[in-house]
This record gives sequence, structure tokens and C-alpha cells, in this order.
Amino acid sequence: MFLLQIPTVTIVLIVITVIMVAAVITLYFLGKKAEKRKAEQDEAAAKISQSVSMLIIDKKKMKLKDSGLPEEMINQMPWYARGSKMPIVKAKIGPKVMTLICDYEIFDQVPVKREVKASVSGLYITSVKGLHGTKIEKPEQKKGFVNWLKRKAAGK
Repeated sequence: MFLLQIPTVTIVLIVITVIMVAAVITLYFLGKKAEKRKAEQDEAAAKISQSVSMLIIDKKKMKLKDSGLPEEMINQMPWYARGSKMPIVKAKIGPKVMTLICDYEIFDQVPVKREVKASVSGLYITSVKGLHGTKIEKPEQKKGFVNWLKRKAAGK
């Protein structure tokens, strides 16, 4: 009998390729599922959000255990999020000084030591607008290698 001889290197490369394709397909479907979940959460947060005027005292990216948030809130967070840094904003809302979590996308737009009108859902700031018609300017884009590549690709 004649057996087809395939070199072992080819077999190893085929196995690695199959594993990589399976991993990419799995990540694709997990990403789609996470996008749907995020859209549902954003929709629910938009339903219960309130418009509040507040004075922003300070903003930082810090770990949850150092943030000063209520202990119940920290215990509800998943274990992998407790060690990561989150955008935290200290703001004076009426007579109270509160610690709030800010949305990553608007964290750079939040002005410090200014009064703003913000959309708040629980302890989560979802959007910020200037008070009395003042416009909040977007900060300049950080200089860095990735941003330099993006500017170069855009032809600027």
C-alpha cells in the first residue's frame, strides 16, 4: 500500500490555521452579542436619565476602590472591572458633592471647575452640555504615533 506522506510541518501549520480561524469566528460572534447588549443597556439608561446642572469639581481616571463610590456599587461590578481604571468625576449637584462615573467617550469633553448641564442615569454621566448656551470645546487630539498615522492617512 502506498501512503501519502505529508511533512509534519504542514500538518502543524494546518492545525494552527484551523485553530486561528475558529478563534476569529468565535470572537466575531461574541463581539456581535456584546454590541447588542451594549445597545440595550444604552437604551435603558436613556429612558431613566435626568438632566441635571452640576459644578464639576474634579475628574480623574482611577481604580474603583480608590474612587469613593458607594460600597454596594463596587460590589456589583464584575471582578475584572474592579482593577481597571475608570473615568471618575466629582461634582456638586445642589448642596451635595457626589462621585459619578463618566462615559469614556465624553470624559475628555468634561470641563473642570465649570458649571454644566449633564444627562445623568443613576451614578453614570452619559452626556454633557455647556450651561447658559456656552459651548464646550473638544480638546485637541493627543499627539501620538497612532494619531499621527490617522492624520497621515486622512491626508492632513
